[in-house]
Amino acid sequence: MDAPHDRLLALLLESRQRQCFPSEVATAAPEFVKQVLGLLFPHFAERLECTAPAIRRDVLGVEANLVRLLELLRPLYPGTEEAIPQRFMAELPDIYAWLRQDADAIFEADPAARNVDEVILTYPGFYAIAIFRVAHALHQLGFPLLPRLLTEFAHQRTGVDIHPGATIGRRFVIDHGTGVVIGETTVIGEGVKIYQGVTLGALVVQKTLANSKRHPTLEDDVVVYANATILGGDTVVGRGSIIAGNAWLTQSVPPQSVVSRRTEVRQRGSDSDLGELEFHI
Repeated sequence: MDAPHDRLLALLLESRQRQCFPSEVATAAPEFVKQVLGLLFPHFAERLECTAPAIRRDVLGVEANLVRLLELLRPLYPGTEEAIPQRFMAELPDIYAWLRQDADAIFEADPAARNVDEVILTYPGFYAIAIFRVAHALHQLGFPLLPRLLTEFAHQRTGVDIHPGATIGRRFVIDHGTGVVIGETTVIGEGVKIYQGVTLGALVVQKTLANSKRHPTLEDDVVVYANATILGGDTVVGRGSIIAGNAWLTQSVPPQSVVSRRTEVRQRGSDSDLGELEFHI
C-alpha cells in the first residue's frame, strides 16, 4: 500500500485504539425511543397484544434494552450508576401522565385537531415533546450520551431541537414545530404554547458559561408566536404574557405583558432605509 494510505491507516488505528466508541449505541437510540413510545402509546406499537403477559414482556424488553445500552457506554463513562434503568422504568407512569396532558393541551389549542389520537399520531410537536420527556428523565438520572442522541433523533424527524436538560412543565404545546430551538437551561412553566421558528437561546455563547443559566425562563400560560426570539439566562417572561411573531426579546417583561414587533407601512426609498428597522417592546 502506498504512503498516503499507510499514513491514513496509522492515524485511524491510533484514534480507534485511543477511544473505541460503541457505534451501535447511536444506531440503537432511535429504536429504543420507538420501543418506549410503543409501550406507552399503542399508536406507535409495531405489534400490539392486549394481554397482561404481553405487556409485561414489553416492559421487560424496554428495561433490558436500556441495561444493554448502559453496559455498552460504561467503558467510556465509568462510575455511571447501575440502577438507572430500574429508576427510569419507575418514572414511566409519570412520563405517560404528563404526555397525555401535553396531547390534550395540543388538541384543545388547535382548531384543526379533530381528536387526541390525531395529535398523538400526526403532530410533530407532540412527537418531539414525547421524545424530550423520555430524554429528560434519562438526563436527570445521569444516563450518559443517550439523552442527546434521542433529542437529536427528534430534531431530525420534526425540526424541533430541545436540549434534554431543559425544564418544561405540564400541558406544553408546540404548534407546527419546525425550527423551534430550546436551550439547555431554559425553564418553561405550565400551560405554555410556542409556535414554529421560536428560539429560546443564550444571549452570550461562551464555553466558560457552560455551568451558568444561559437561557430564558417562561412562566405559566405564556404564548410565544412564530419566529420570536427570546435570549438570555436573566430574561423572564412573566405569567400570562404574549410574545408576538418575529419579536426579539433580551429583557424581562412583567406578567400579563404583550410584546410586539411594531409594523409600519411607508413609501420605500433607498435600500439604506432597511437598516433603520428594529424591534420594539
